[in-house]
Amino acid sequence: MTDTKILLNESEMPKAWYNVAPDLPEPMAPPLHPKTGKPAEAADFAPIFPMELIKQEMSQDPWIEIPQEVIDILKIWRPTPLVRAHRLEKALGTPARIYYKNESVSPAGSHKPNTAIAQAYYNKKEGVKRLCTETGAGQWGSALSFATALFDLKCTVYMVKVSFDQKPYRKLMMQTWGGEAFASPSNKTNSGRAFLKEDPNSNGSLGMAISEAVEDAATHDDAKYALGSVLNHVMLHQTIIGLETKEQLKKAEEKADILIGCVGGGSNFAGFVFPFVPDKKKGRDIKMIAVEPHSCPTLTKGPFTYDFGDTVGLTPLLKMYTLGHTFMPPGIHAGGLRYHGASPLVSLAVKTGLVEARAVHQNPCFEAAVQFARTEGIIPAPESSHAIRVAIDEALQCKKNNEAKCIVFNLSGHGHFDMTSYDKYFNKQLEDYEYPTEKVKEALKHLPKVG
Repeated sequence: MTDTKILLNESEMPKAWYNVAPDLPEPMAPPLHPKTGKPAEAADFAPIFPMELIKQEMSQDPWIEIPQEVIDILKIWRPTPLVRAHRLEKALGTPARIYYKNESVSPAGSHKPNTAIAQAYYNKKEGVKRLCTETGAGQWGSALSFATALFDLKCTVYMVKVSFDQKPYRKLMMQTWGGEAFASPSNKTNSGRAFLKEDPNSNGSLGMAISEAVEDAATHDDAKYALGSVLNHVMLHQTIIGLETKEQLKKAEEKADILIGCVGGGSNFAGFVFPFVPDKKKGRDIKMIAVEPHSCPTLTKGPFTYDFGDTVGLTPLLKMYTLGHTFMPPGIHAGGLRYHGASPLVSLAVKTGLVEARAVHQNPCFEAAVQFARTEGIIPAPESSHAIRVAIDEALQCKKNNEAKCIVFNLSGHGHFDMTSYDKYFNKQLEDYEYPTEKVKEALKHLPKVG
């Protein structure tokens, strides 16, 4: 049996982030100003982001150096292990070799601190006192609260109400690290009050929570906004995952045939697969699969067009796959995947055929999560279970075809705070919900008109 864990030393950590933008098959469409509809300039982002992150957002440099202070903090848990799933392979009876990158070992239990630390660092350098953000399942809110604690910043989190109620311990994690969390929509902002007036029992959505967080940041001079996914600089910071994975596969004398990650906004997926894009451009046959829920089918059912990142329309217009910024997702348990849009970088990678998008139902995902837990020991986050489902499907296809492929997926987080989801699964209370096409069409009626 080959080694189970493939490890890197701290000295082998990446020293620079990889920027995929110049390597994509076609250039990205520019973000547009929400009021004028003209290409947004750096100054347009200044009210909500520090200048260094704005520069990263617009950069065409293939590599951007990681500050030493950021590296020193990342060393608390990085490099993360690449693990050979020997027991899962045996249970499946597959000739495929299955590996997973274990991002659940971070203090917050997911990949999210990779960018939270970087964003807190750049905001601190520019004299910001408080960061405002949104969170779906609570992974990002937890990560940012952890990061702001290390840089002596305050943190305000607007957490989607359905997740706020489903996952009370996430709120307590944020509080332990000094963050404050509010159920969104809330009475703290004009946009939140407007949402509640329209529907006092609203479950909330990431789009609503983003509106509240952006409004909070934009109306307070000492505060800035931090986003846990979607934007280019977030994808950039997460590439440390894939860069480490590449080095670990070299150590294992392996070459990945199939790379898999779940997608909500796209950060863990992009961070995992984008560093392999140069290899694919050079002719390596690597299948990259982005997995999303059928109940929020952004990449598989949405059009590729300009839309707002939030519900109110405060953010710049981004060209991406979208279900419409007024889309109200059902309260599925993979809260981090309930977002109407997707990263423009990931969207362009799908549109150009670099990446394949798939949608899966939540019951088969939980089935895969339980099989993974009973073989590999880790209870995965509901979001990560989407990647596990497709990894198992691909491994079973290898068994059918008698192919010994190398399958690698990103375990983006553990599910220790998601046990109510597992409880519902075991009690057969989870519904496999396929978002109706007519509801998608209704939401798309409200797309902004770009001339």
